[in-house]
Amino acid sequence: MKRGRFAPTPSGEMHLGNAKIALLAWLQIRSERGEFILRIEDIDTQRSRPDIAERIPEDLRWLGLDWDFGPGADDGLGPYSQSLRLAYYEDALTRLKETGRLYPCYCSRAELLSMAGAPHGLASEGAPYAGTCRHLDPEQRKAREKHKSPSLRFAIEAEPIRFVDGIAGPQSFPPGSGGDFVVRRADGLFSYQLAVTVDDALMGVTDVLRGGDLLDSTPRQLELYRALGYAAPAFSHAPLLLGEDGRRLAKRHGDLSISSLRAKGMHPESIIGWLAKISGLIDRYEPVAAKELIRNFSMERIAKHPYYLSEQDLEFLASA
Repeated sequence: MKRGRFAPTPSGEMHLGNAKIALLAWLQIRSERGEFILRIEDIDTQRSRPDIAERIPEDLRWLGLDWDFGPGADDGLGPYSQSLRLAYYEDALTRLKETGRLYPCYCSRAELLSMAGAPHGLASEGAPYAGTCRHLDPEQRKAREKHKSPSLRFAIEAEPIRFVDGIAGPQSFPPGSGGDFVVRRADGLFSYQLAVTVDDALMGVTDVLRGGDLLDSTPRQLELYRALGYAAPAFSHAPLLLGEDGRRLAKRHGDLSISSLRAKGMHPESIIGWLAKISGLIDRYEPVAAKELIRNFSMERIAKHPYYLSEQDLEFLASA
């Protein structure tokens, strides 16, 4: 049975861009009579807001999107907040240590920023790590540890990473394109790459549909799946919803949060219909309930390019 998920970060209000991804991920699974998970990715507790974590399920329910596992539903795969799953990440870290592919990294923020002048590997991740600390001997590590607590990096293998994306098509990343990456920060926080891989594997996720901005994270996660002995899910990355200026949605584009549109009196069917239209699922705009899109949903129909908000879109969204 197919099993998918929507895993938002509760650092800001859920907006139309998030809702677009949630709708597509939900439709992918519901169209195949699979199971859907809602998971809150609050691994970075400094940026996460508990009040927003509580509002996300409310926004999704209002839009007509449900889930089989998650807050307020079956708890058989829980907990469903990363902040409550630290023991799972610690166990995975122990297993990675046993592979011999973890090493301490003492590089300062300034040293890492100086690498920004190097050619970029994975675009969303910045310049690849130069491997400065990978081959330090025990004495060098001991000397550096006097001045800085280390993060832990995962040593990647010198092999290309290839996979077929369900929306973007065949992908190929050259060996070492992302460089060795952090799995636990110096302050003790586990990295997104480790947490999301462990969560998807332990929750039995078979299909991951998420935003296109995370496409470049996939090679790193595939490396972790392999090292931990997990079966990797099928990945699909949907193009983002962007502002007219080509930048990711933010306050400068107006208040496009679901809670704000809801408070203005906009109907959920109006939002779902608009999201379906800009995603390529329907040919012309009309209000529609999410469940009414299930029967004719097809991954092949999803638009392959980002959608840029126009003045007409903003006028429509403001006229609720």
